Amino acid sequence: MFEIVLHHHDFVVAYKPAGVSFHSETEAGFVVLLEAQLGIKLYAVHRLDKVTSGLIILATHSGAASMLTDMFSNRVIDKFYLALIDAKPKKKQGWVKGDMAKARRGAYKLLKTSDNPAITRFYSQSIAEGLRAVVLKPFSGKTHQLRVALKSLAAPILGDELYGGTQSDRVYLHAYALSLVWQGEQIQLQAPPVEGQWYRVYLQHQQAKQWQQPWLLEW
Repeated sequence: MFEIVLHHHDFVVAYKPAGVSFHSETEAGFVVLLEAQLGIKLYAVHRLDKVTSGLIILATHSGAASMLTDMFSNRVIDKFYLALIDAKPKKKQGWVKGDMAKARRGAYKLLKTSDNPAITRFYSQSIAEGLRAVVLKPFSGKTHQLRVALKSLAAPILGDELYGGTQSDRVYLHAYALSLVWQGEQIQLQAPPVEGQWYRVYLQHQQAKQWQQPWLLEW
């Protein structure tokens, strides 16, 4: 059973575990499984990589799906992610900008050009010896954008072997907060990660409280 964070008339916000495909591949994906759990039709308006856990919005009717898709396209829904890294990044906070292109083995790479750039802002903080937490906000919606951004800083996400990350029990990328205004109502949601031994280290650190409402940070 998937956790339902919010069940609104127009949409559902649910928690996708790491390792569950968003769309059906060789087996039923997250959307199909959640439809079966709730007994209703759901409409995808954004997605998460298989390795990424966290919050997903799914519309409950086509009208809401159209509106939410437009909102995501126009970047008026703020998404915040939490990653862990075990290497010192080239800079501790700031922007990562650049075009993205396909690389090998299904990966992507960041280019120095910026005709249609992926744009990410981030903050990082040491939480243990050799371990840093990173809060990220994407300002564009490119495939693997955050994974590529941290790779470009010489600090790939812990467990993200596709991008040179150290082997671990999972890829430490989690979509932990959402903020949007829906028909005049401000909706702000956050859900801490539940999978991964190293996320437990983060959740016990004071930084977890400071980043509990990421929409209050200066972006």
